Amino acid sequence: MASAIIGGLIRKGLCKPEELACTCGDDDTGPELAKKTGIGFSRDLATLLPGADIMVLACKPQQFSALDEKLTALTAGKLVLSILAGTTLERLGAKFPQCRNLVRAMPNTPGQIGAGATAFASQAPLTDADRQAVEGILGALGLTVALPESQLDAVTALSGSGPAYVFEFTKAMEEAGVTLGLDRATAAVLAKQTVLGSALLMDASPEDPETLRKHVTSPGGTTQAALESFAGNNLRGIVTEALTAAQKRSVELSQL
Repeated sequence: MASAIIGGLIRKGLCKPEELACTCGDDDTGPELAKKTGIGFSRDLATLLPGADIMVLACKPQQFSALDEKLTALTAGKLVLSILAGTTLERLGAKFPQCRNLVRAMPNTPGQIGAGATAFASQAPLTDADRQAVEGILGALGLTVALPESQLDAVTALSGSGPAYVFEFTKAMEEAGVTLGLDRATAAVLAKQTVLGSALLMDASPEDPETLRKHVTSPGGTTQAALESFAGNNLRGIVTEALTAAQKRSVELSQL
């Protein structure tokens, strides 16, 4: 996701490579990103952060507790933007007590191609300049939405985990096609293109998904037969139950 942000900022002309820099742990991800994009790199936070105004925290959540203690002083007066799943503003605030503000964001994997959805919440109200900066950084991943932190667990369940639901449904359509007699390659390409085309149509149309669904459904036709099966098996209830389980787990993880 860090690579997606860097790539989007440069591609959209919001930042020049020389205005950006990264660090990493004991691996080659940082040097590789710097080589690929032309941004700066240093493992020494004391040389990297003093000239920075904003720090984006994009390590793995389980690495959070082991972050260099020097970050406390080095982030004084800076804006800290975290994309760590399940890491609350309260926990971030304990690690960065001297920063000017904290932002917690929940992106999703389509952000890797600039088609993501990211919700964010701030510790304190953002200044106009900081809001513009945050929306610019997260906008490199796609759509951005500002929400209270109390709603981020629901966002995690809906859009954060949502791509996996779409992938699972696509695979289910493929498997059904095979069961109905199609060869797997044909079923796979038809299922994938149907989901992709439908998403593009939703994006291009001013109508909501339910209205678009009605346009496809002829009374007494094949689509109605399938939709009646969905309704009979309580598809919407199943989806609500699944997202509720995801939200519950998000809350649990944020309290670890």
